[in-house]
Amino acid sequence: MDALTIRHASAMPAPTWSWLKMNDTTIEIPADLERAGAADIDAPQALFDHARAFEVAVAELQDRLGAGAEADGRACVRAAAAGGTRADASGDLGDLDIPALSRYQERACREEVAGDVAAAFETGVGRDARAYLNFLAGETVLLGTEAGESGRAQVSVPAEAGRASAASLDVVAAPDSTLALDVVLDGTDDFGAEDAPALIGSALRVFAGARARVTVTVYVTALPGTVVIDDEGYVLDEGARVTVRHVVLGGGATYTGMACDLRCDTARVDIDTSYLAAGAERRDFAYTVRHRGRKTISNILANGVLAGTSKKVLRGTIDLVHGCKGSEGTERETVLLASEGVDNKTVPTILCDEDDVAGNHGATIGHVRPDQLFYLTCRGISPAEAEALFLRAKLEDAALTAPTDDARAAVCRLAGRMVDHFEEELV
Repeated sequence: MDALTIRHASAMPAPTWSWLKMNDTTIEIPADLERAGAADIDAPQALFDHARAFEVAVAELQDRLGAGAEADGRACVRAAAAGGTRADASGDLGDLDIPALSRYQERACREEVAGDVAAAFETGVGRDARAYLNFLAGETVLLGTEAGESGRAQVSVPAEAGRASAASLDVVAAPDSTLALDVVLDGTDDFGAEDAPALIGSALRVFAGARARVTVTVYVTALPGTVVIDDEGYVLDEGARVTVRHVVLGGGATYTGMACDLRCDTARVDIDTSYLAAGAERRDFAYTVRHRGRKTISNILANGVLAGTSKKVLRGTIDLVHGCKGSEGTERETVLLASEGVDNKTVPTILCDEDDVAGNHGATIGHVRPDQLFYLTCRGISPAEAEALFLRAKLEDAALTAPTDDARAAVCRLAGRMVDHFEEELV
């Protein structure tokens, strides 16, 4: 295949922070990659038997919610109805109580009034990336649970030199059911040269029914020559709970994006991201959580280590939409800069159009202190060895908390290339 460029991927939902040149990203797909076969999906037959189309689940939710909210008298609603401006064709400003809206504000207001779940659905990396991943996958696999039942599925997408492969999944969790999904995006044992070009990815859509419990764990353990794209979108019904864990340890350029629609009351999403970047690797994260139901909760927590000359961007947006009274969103990140050559950008963002809500955000970013390095040096540990200690700690945590044997083996394979005697010393 020819080289491909996906522009404006992982875009923030509003044109903020554009002066930092991090509002979105550009994904460069290497040339001459051969399209590989289907991913390996290990799931009990019951999850296939009870599978339902994602679009059907969304349509049923739409029928329950109705066609949309009744138009209210807010100035922004009147402005959106007037095309985003208070001036008419003659230039008459008319009603001065109607504000001028940006294109984003106008679109968001129209979307809110329409109340169309399907039209508002989004994924983290974006439409173009999802279309490319679906093309690589060839078909979308449907998984689903029966009401009150539980299930677990494992997905493995191995990277192979000179090839591009992806998995495309739609998951529908029935009301009061429990579902765990583990995804491993990994290099193979006989991959060869670490810098050989390859691409792997996954496209995931999840509908969590009323009071359902869904856990999604994604491990990324690719090699420095591999591009990784993980694109996810979620819709949560009333009382649904979704827990997402992203562990990104390898890959030359990784793009992790997730968008979540807390559509109904008391829905909750918890996102826990752990990452590591060494050498010249690049990490890109984009999280968007829309609070639309009342008393909804979201938590975006990230913890990472950057070493070498690596680069990382994390865009985290919590959008408290009008009508989500009693909701609370929190986003926090802790970053350890293990060397002077790294480039870190963290932008926690809160968008709010409602009172009686809480939005919390913050970041803790710091270098290893000179006195700490001096202490280690006095005990015979060089700066390079000290950096390896930080890498080992992150890799050990990922291995010990891996949800499956395959995920643990993938971490150990990657760690074996980065840290001497890793598996022998693993407790």
